[in-house]
Amino acid sequence: MDHPPAREFIPVRIAVMTVSDSRTEESDTSGKALVERLTQAGHVLADKCIVPDNIYKVREAVSRWIAAPGVNVVITTGGTGLTGRDSTPEAIRPLLDREIEGVGELFRWLSYRDIKTSTIMSRALGGVANGTYIFCLPGSTGACRTGWDEIIAPQLDYRNRPCNMVELMPRLTET
Repeated sequence: MDHPPAREFIPVRIAVMTVSDSRTEESDTSGKALVERLTQAGHVLADKCIVPDNIYKVREAVSRWIAAPGVNVVITTGGTGLTGRDSTPEAIRPLLDREIEGVGELFRWLSYRDIKTSTIMSRALGGVANGTYIFCLPGSTGACRTGWDEIIAPQLDYRNRPCNMVELMPRLTET
């Protein structure tokens, strides 16, 4: 059996946003977990911020990253639940050219192992806007580990076969 030739890893530039009214840089364990994982994987942290649970502030920051040639991927953590202030999906959906439904579906399926039916309250989301891939994860550190380790990391690894998102990133070589 012939195997495709080995590919080299291609680092992508990732921006991380924590959506929270209460987290600070010191208490942002979810954002820190994502930054640690993406840098350990060999990717580049393009930017990081903490934004209040406000549709327009979230949308403003993500819009800047979507327009920036130095950002290939945006990962948000927080604001995906069902409380009155949780509005990350509402902030992000209007920006998307395409929603990637499988991200939320797979996240909830994987989360079921750990939190059982509580996973139905997660509105994890994925999509693409202007060639920038966007992943919206819940605010818990465990949820960020699951989302990164089991969904995002494999799709951001050019070596992953049969397909991955890196192959589809038109701005990867832009600076």
